[in-house]
Amino acid sequence: MGSAQPKAVGVNSVNVLASGLQAVARAEGAMPVENPTSDVPAFGYNGNGTYLPTLAGDPPSLAEAFKTEPDKNTYLVLKGQVGADPGYNYGTHFVFQGHETGTTGQITRVNLDADAAHRITLLATKDVNGVTVPTIDGNTWDPFAGKLLFTSENGSSGSVLQADVGYHAASTVQDISGSLGRGGYEGIQADKDGNLWLVEDVGGTTINGAKLPNSFVYRFVPTHKNNLTAGKLQVLQVTSLRDGQPIGYSTDAEQAIYGGNIQDLHTYGKKFSTKCVTIHDTSVNGTTPYGANALAKTAGGTPFKRPENGVFRPGTGFKEFYYSETGDTSATSPADDSSRTTVANPDNAFGGLGGIMRLRQNGPSSNTGTLSLAVKGDLAHTGFDNVTFWDKNNLAVVEDAGDGLHTQRNALDSGYLYDVRNAQPGPLRWLAEGRDPSATIDSALTGRPGFQDEGDNEITGVHMSNGDPSKNGLLGAQIPTPFKDGWRLFWTQQHGNNVLWEVQKG
Repeated sequence: MGSAQPKAVGVNSVNVLASGLQAVARAEGAMPVENPTSDVPAFGYNGNGTYLPTLAGDPPSLAEAFKTEPDKNTYLVLKGQVGADPGYNYGTHFVFQGHETGTTGQITRVNLDADAAHRITLLATKDVNGVTVPTIDGNTWDPFAGKLLFTSENGSSGSVLQADVGYHAASTVQDISGSLGRGGYEGIQADKDGNLWLVEDVGGTTINGAKLPNSFVYRFVPTHKNNLTAGKLQVLQVTSLRDGQPIGYSTDAEQAIYGGNIQDLHTYGKKFSTKCVTIHDTSVNGTTPYGANALAKTAGGTPFKRPENGVFRPGTGFKEFYYSETGDTSATSPADDSSRTTVANPDNAFGGLGGIMRLRQNGPSSNTGTLSLAVKGDLAHTGFDNVTFWDKNNLAVVEDAGDGLHTQRNALDSGYLYDVRNAQPGPLRWLAEGRDPSATIDSALTGRPGFQDEGDNEITGVHMSNGDPSKNGLLGAQIPTPFKDGWRLFWTQQHGNNVLWEVQKG
């Protein structure tokens, strides 16, 4: 399809999908919750104001309700699920989400077979101890433990939560930071051996417009895969091609941002040896919550520039893991400056525009493997966020470039397909995101005193699944057949109206 949609002041635009595709709204911000609280009356809004700025008063009030930003999606086909209405049949098809912002963290379930009055069920705002649930970014289903898992991207206060999949009058949410640690976790996926892969997004210190790599990729190996409260947390360590030493964290800005190792990591065709290094073991270190990021640095883990999410390539036996690197989300980042390098393709020489990394191992529990660059970002394709495999070979990648970069390149976000078999893949655009009226108002009012909401829409939560809740339904276990045999594709248009879309054949 054509190009990304331009960003124009005061102009909203509809989403455009590739020929043969259409999108159906399954939930959106103002849709009421069937079991509301004063804080959570609707799917995408808190109860602390109007859903749009009001013209009442002189001057008009710009204080509107906080948007809660439903984020990543997990689709499951489940029997026997109940909700707040004991007499209602909720069906069998559900999408689970955490919410990224707002006055309180929350977990919601979108009941795809239900009417509007029962479409959104609030599952939790508190944990089993009555503590407020933190704001949530990532989520997944672990069939071995029989738990929904949610991640909180709150830096050293971030955590992993587990919860029962069903609706209960009392909360089943448990913080399991005693085993998985605290970090700015976002992406989380289970493999066929019951390990959990965690992708951390902690933006490093910005120096002259470029961020220090400050985030890590982890693997949690449970002692027993049906119990996530005990086990080992490991960090991915990459070996330099230049001196054979681990590429570790550095506060030396010149080396950390512009060093030869960083240039190598963002060069096509280079292959690095990797290993998983244990940084915490509950059998040795106990179950007091601990800071994973600090331990990763001490252990010589390799930091990346804002990785976001990861997924296993189907048909590989969980031997290939792909994860996004967001980069600096700026067209003026000096980490994109070709004057610092002599490589043949200098654009994004030091990862300022992000990309997709490929980790290969002999099996998901192997302690060694290789890392290479699968996709190199550029100004037109950057700010990579959520990823999912469309089929065996095509990785669906969506952008969250942010308002500043939208303005710099005069282009809103897009969704792409990358054929990972290609040495230097060129993408196909399957989605050119527009901007809904609510986000257009937000963008126009950004920076105004008293105004408290976000700007342009962004894309998150892209998720292809057939909803199989068994271990055979793990993402990566089966090869997707899009829009056939129960395979469904979802994405969330964050900010603005906060719409959960399902993509279908048009």
